[in-house]
Amino acid sequence: MVIGIGIALIIVMLDQLSKYLILNYVLAAYPYIKITSFFNVVNAWNTGVSFSLFSEGGYLGTLLLSFMAIIISAMLVWQMRKNQLPACNAALGLIVGGALGNVIDRIRVGAVFDFLDFHIDTYHWPAFNFADSAICIGAVLILFISLKNKKTEKK
Repeated sequence: MVIGIGIALIIVMLDQLSKYLILNYVLAAYPYIKITSFFNVVNAWNTGVSFSLFSEGGYLGTLLLSFMAIIISAMLVWQMRKNQLPACNAALGLIVGGALGNVIDRIRVGAVFDFLDFHIDTYHWPAFNFADSAICIGAVLILFISLKNKKTEKK
């Protein structure tokens, strides 16, 4: 459990620090910066969840999304307590840290700051941030661990 909580705290700190630095220093003078032919740093605010789903909810929606993320995070921390696999706890820590990093934004400013913009020609993937990346990596790790454990059980 200590591994998962430690990773969650590190993710929250790195997420908030990266958002602060990008917003206040990197994008201070420009709305976006073209880095490569497929990657920009942008100033995007997401009032919903992934891909701006449920963004029409206003302040009540923001509170509801934040409350749901906190409840789910608490359930994942509870799962860490019961879990004996350090790798699984690390993956859960990535998810919890990412979720709480975005909750901080929602509560503090009413939206999540996204700044990583990957694209192919004019087709853009929705902008995302460090917290979103941690959530995705944690989810992929959990799937990988689950598949590995299923193979081990069959043997």
